[in-house]
Amino acid sequence: MGFSVHWIWLAALSCLLCMAGEVRCDCTEVNMQMTGGNYTLTKQLEQGSLMIYHCPEGYYPYPALSRLCQANGSWKPAARRFLPQRCRMVECPDPSVLEFGSVSPLQENYFVKNETTYECYSGYSMRGSGRRTCLPNGKWSGPTPICSRDSGDNCADPGIPAGSVRNGNLFGIDDTVTYSCNGNLFLVGSSERVCQENGQWTGIEPACYYKHTYDTPLEVSEAFGSAIRESLTTSEVTNDTQQGRTIRISKNGTLNIYIAVDISESIEKKHFDNARDAVIKLIKKIASFSVTPNYEILFFSSQVYEVVSILDFLDGNTVLNDVITRLENFVVGDRNTGTDLNMVFKTFLERMAFIKQQVGVEGFKEHRHVLIFFTDGAYNMGGSPVPTVNLIKNMVYMNHTSEKEAKSREEFLDIYVFAIGAELFDEDLQPLTAGLGGQHYFRMKDIQNLQETFDQIIDEEEVKGLCGLHKDYETDTQRERYPWWAFIHVQTKEKSKKCLGSLVTPQFILTAAHCFTFENFPEDVTVEIGNFIEKGVKNFKIHPQYNINGKTNEGVKEFYDYDVALIQLKNDIKISSATRPICIPGTQETSNALKLVGKSTSKQQEELLLKNHLERLSFLTKTGNTVREKDVHAKLGDNRDECIQHAVDAEGIDTNNPKVAVTDNFLCSGGLNPFRDHIACKGDSGGAVFKNFEHRTVQVAVVSWGTKDKCGTGEVVESDEASRDFHLNLFRVVPFLKSILGDDNQDDYAPLEFLSS
Repeated sequence: MGFSVHWIWLAALSCLLCMAGEVRCDCTEVNMQMTGGNYTLTKQLEQGSLMIYHCPEGYYPYPALSRLCQANGSWKPAARRFLPQRCRMVECPDPSVLEFGSVSPLQENYFVKNETTYECYSGYSMRGSGRRTCLPNGKWSGPTPICSRDSGDNCADPGIPAGSVRNGNLFGIDDTVTYSCNGNLFLVGSSERVCQENGQWTGIEPACYYKHTYDTPLEVSEAFGSAIRESLTTSEVTNDTQQGRTIRISKNGTLNIYIAVDISESIEKKHFDNARDAVIKLIKKIASFSVTPNYEILFFSSQVYEVVSILDFLDGNTVLNDVITRLENFVVGDRNTGTDLNMVFKTFLERMAFIKQQVGVEGFKEHRHVLIFFTDGAYNMGGSPVPTVNLIKNMVYMNHTSEKEAKSREEFLDIYVFAIGAELFDEDLQPLTAGLGGQHYFRMKDIQNLQETFDQIIDEEEVKGLCGLHKDYETDTQRERYPWWAFIHVQTKEKSKKCLGSLVTPQFILTAAHCFTFENFPEDVTVEIGNFIEKGVKNFKIHPQYNINGKTNEGVKEFYDYDVALIQLKNDIKISSATRPICIPGTQETSNALKLVGKSTSKQQEELLLKNHLERLSFLTKTGNTVREKDVHAKLGDNRDECIQHAVDAEGIDTNNPKVAVTDNFLCSGGLNPFRDHIACKGDSGGAVFKNFEHRTVQVAVVSWGTKDKCGTGEVVESDEASRDFHLNLFRVVPFLKSILGDDNQDDYAPLEFLSS
């Protein structure tokens, strides 16, 4: 488009005359041309209009993402004569921050479609992706590559994300690592992480973003979605996280959801429409579960437009259909100039204060609050919302002054921010988020697909069968805390034996081989899982190398190597929040639960779950109609020989060499040092020895045998100095598990996907 010099001077002179007469001037499109892309205007060329630039995928507008038409007829930021507006190729952060390994190729800059490979130095093993690609959203594909080795630390090496700097190289309990970003990158995620006693780092892995970096709908689905869907699918007026804990309410609790959508002039109308439609989709999906939240929904600019009041819910004056109708009928009219984000937080604070006054202090303790914002953060009135956010925290945390007391209430408040718009004010928005578990800040380039994302992420059929999902808090029956545990009764005319087992697929129970003898038949076996009872199973299969008399000539009366069996049920168990499979070694689903993205191995799973020479594990004991958890520490590496030495003192062992009875296929627990373990009792045999990994449960072994009988059935008894228990390590019998559970040459059941090696 061409403009004459005379026209430009005339436009400038006209604007000066307009300003002298106190009349605002329109902007012009002079020198606003863009190479490789185009732009749209929110209010044509009038004052307050945004010129928003658009580029093809893999490119971003440079040097400005947008420009604002000011009252004097000029654009802000002004066009630069020697730096014309153009579409620039997306760049990814520098990946050469990898420790103890090499990155190739080494480049000064990395652009879309550039590929990198990673190799660890000798003595170090790789976690994460060995090959990555720079994606159109400014991120690297796959998880952060980490080169590490077994250092005996309590937590695994947390790695260094591309473009960042990490301070801190000690990974023991209470050790802290901090992160910052290089150059013109900014940090999203946790800038500080602390190693916890359970071997997990606090917070979430940080990432370094450019201004052109954004989160895809798929990433939102995996982060926000996984948390919210598990909260809902495990709820029967309660809740459940694959990757984080979110909207979680207690059995007698109340869930309050507050939603705010920015309709200021800096937000395009299409972004508002998409955000409103996404909110409607979210509410409809939540309504399909048994959780019935109270809602506060408003739209805002310089004023607050309350579409749904949470006070009407408390008074019983609003039903869900009314909420949907009000949202669908809300139309954005002439929007006020300015944005007051603080007023929104104050409105939510006032609603919380009213609820507290109405239900009382004790009642308010049972209320959980989830705040969800759609905004670009460009507030220009009302001041910073941070002080109001602190007041909200104080109210929900019950004004606890000590850090420990406040943390005990953190699960009752989550604040999510979906950053939408052409220009995002990240530094202002990120401090407004709050909550435990997964990601709470999402940088959205386009939320057009967000309602589809919400539809997919809250699919009960998709989530409820995932292995290892459970509620990580106490329930009345314990079924939802340990939804995989099974009770097994083997009864013949002469003998009766009781064992525990674990549900590993809808048709198979994993247990110990010694729960059976050669005299037993499938009709002798009864399996109970919750309300499911099957008397007479379809079949049971014992490990082919199990032979209880295999070493009688070496002084071992009963030899329990390969003490593992699988029971096949006649009928598939219906998967629910109270009946779910546990994760087992060697499967792709377990790798997904452990976040081992890409091609992984059983060895990597074992190194992650049994990485320390003293690994804290758990197993169950049956008490009446429920179970109780026992805590033990597997002695690995340098600690193992001393632990298994006590095997020679067991009844029926007549050898001075403990390794005759205790092969490398066993994990050893018990004793007093450095921790006093619980001891296994009769009836615990065949039960899962398990470890929780970020809200997923993985079975690593089967309770097999011990040196002393210190208890009756179903008791939680502590070990003495010499008592030891031996648990069959499932990582040593993956081929047996795969031969049955991974058999795809049959039509009786859906096989599990086992790793190739």
